[in-house]
Amino acid sequence: MLGAALLGASAAALGTGGAAVAAEGDAGRGRGLAGLPKPAVIAHRGASGHRPEHTLGAYQLALDMGADIVEAGDLVITKDGHLVCRHEPEIGGTTDVAAHPEFAGRRTTKSLDGVATTGWFAEDFTLAELKTLRAKERVPANRPHNTLYDGVWEIPTFEEVLRWQDEQARRRGKQVFIYPELKHPSYFREQGLPLEERLAKVLRRHGKHRRTSPVLLQSFEPTSIRRMRELVDNPLAVLLSSAGTRPWDLQQQGDPRKVSDLITPQGLAWIASFADGIGPTLDLIVPRDAAGNLTSPTTLVADAHKAGLILHPYTMRNENPFLPANFRRGAEPDAYGDAFAAFSAYFDTGIDGVFTDQPDTGLLARELWRAAR
Repeated sequence: MLGAALLGASAAALGTGGAAVAAEGDAGRGRGLAGLPKPAVIAHRGASGHRPEHTLGAYQLALDMGADIVEAGDLVITKDGHLVCRHEPEIGGTTDVAAHPEFAGRRTTKSLDGVATTGWFAEDFTLAELKTLRAKERVPANRPHNTLYDGVWEIPTFEEVLRWQDEQARRRGKQVFIYPELKHPSYFREQGLPLEERLAKVLRRHGKHRRTSPVLLQSFEPTSIRRMRELVDNPLAVLLSSAGTRPWDLQQQGDPRKVSDLITPQGLAWIASFADGIGPTLDLIVPRDAAGNLTSPTTLVADAHKAGLILHPYTMRNENPFLPANFRRGAEPDAYGDAFAAFSAYFDTGIDGVFTDQPDTGLLARELWRAAR
């Protein structure tokens, strides 16, 4: 069984299982969430453990590796109203903007969800100006091998991602799922650049606003997701940070609820009234103790499923600093720990999928986990 699992996973990663891919495509086409395996392997910002995040190179590699869903991308907006894919509005950490003297004067400090943040911001640039920049690795200390690709790719627009998605679906004969996130929607709305309406308009223009469209939408702001429910029929998920935090939109509205309130049966029922799922941090699924080791799972998976919600927690990474302490191997910041054991521990909880920076590891881990059971 182990040999079969390894062979199957290798074939999927290398794209050699042609007949299986075709059959899978026939079964999954037009089914939306119903076309996804469980647990789904979601490429976090693309194959960001292997390429600089939110680049077409990272998205393509994730798909070639066999990822079930590609998180393409985190959506921010330009000065002239174009949706682009960056981890945050501040682009100094993920592009070479600091090396462009013509943009030195754009460096500024802004309040981003109540936090003073200094750098260069996407909304201060036109799309044409952003296209002169190139992406770079965000965490080079953990991924020095990714710095090889610094400067290779430009910042993709969301419309470019949708065209890429269509082309990949034609080539592969099956749905290609993407999972864009609305980043800091309250922040952009205050600047007269509402993300929700622009995103809905783009999705409708491309015919990808339906219940069965292979485009899942997510945000850390529940009211943004509730607004999207009024604009499109796509599957929607509310992202949840640590238990003691308050979503920024709720803070602005004077809503006292914290994430700890939203993961109660009552809070989950409220989310289920306008969303299809949640994306909790993995620590809400299996907490860590003071030493960083995994403890016993919470009831969140069962409670969410009882409310009719799917769970796509985040984020599994292979490198030591990101893993629970009991799965680390050595102390090097770029060394891999026992990611397979960590994946297995999370899969055991009954989650519907997981975000990972290394989708190749996640896919093989799933095959090994299935074979062992």
